Amino acid sequence: MKAAVLKEFGRPLSVEEVAEPVPGTGEVVVDVVAAPVLHYTAEVISGVRRYLLDLPAILGTGAVGRVRSAGPDATKLRPGDWVRCDPTVRSRDDAVTPDIVLQGLTARGDGGLALQRHFRNGGFAERIMVPTENAAPLGEIDEADAGRWAALGMCLVPYGGLLDGGLQPGETVLVSGATARRCGRLRRDRLIWCWICCRRRLRSPPCARPR
Repeated sequence: MKAAVLKEFGRPLSVEEVAEPVPGTGEVVVDVVAAPVLHYTAEVISGVRRYLLDLPAILGTGAVGRVRSAGPDATKLRPGDWVRCDPTVRSRDDAVTPDIVLQGLTARGDGGLALQRHFRNGGFAERIMVPTENAAPLGEIDEADAGRWAALGMCLVPYGGLLDGGLQPGETVLVSGATARRCGRLRRDRLIWCWICCRRRLRSPPCARPR
């Protein structure tokens, strides 16, 4: 299969043929239709971020695509199913304080590096292998919308922060444009996000006043 491989920090990605991933127990291989590109990807490639990543590696934090094959312990996923691949991979032998890897991006500590040796490659490839629990079924979607589903991680990060903060419906949230690009208002029936694209040459109001 073809993939964009990072061989050395400070050098461009190289598109080349690599070995096909073969799923074992607890693993799923997905045909990638769309993969998100983080806004600081260039800093990862250049080495400025100094992320823990054994090279060579295929970058890409997650993906959206169709299941190609699954390990023998998968009982619900079927070839062709649309899934979102969560890049946060956790070790399975410590449920309380697992080692964690952001697949296709970085690891944390010696345990994370050990886990990364197996789940190293990300979504900048024709196929990606992820733990079975990281392949979240999406149901039937339009292939043209795969890119939007791939960007879902940008929503989940701030949403998780709201949950951790214990915010309640009706409360107003303001996130400084100096640290993020998001602000929102909680309502009784749903969470409404007001996305603001903050660029150096574009002046935007920090948040619309709640009605």
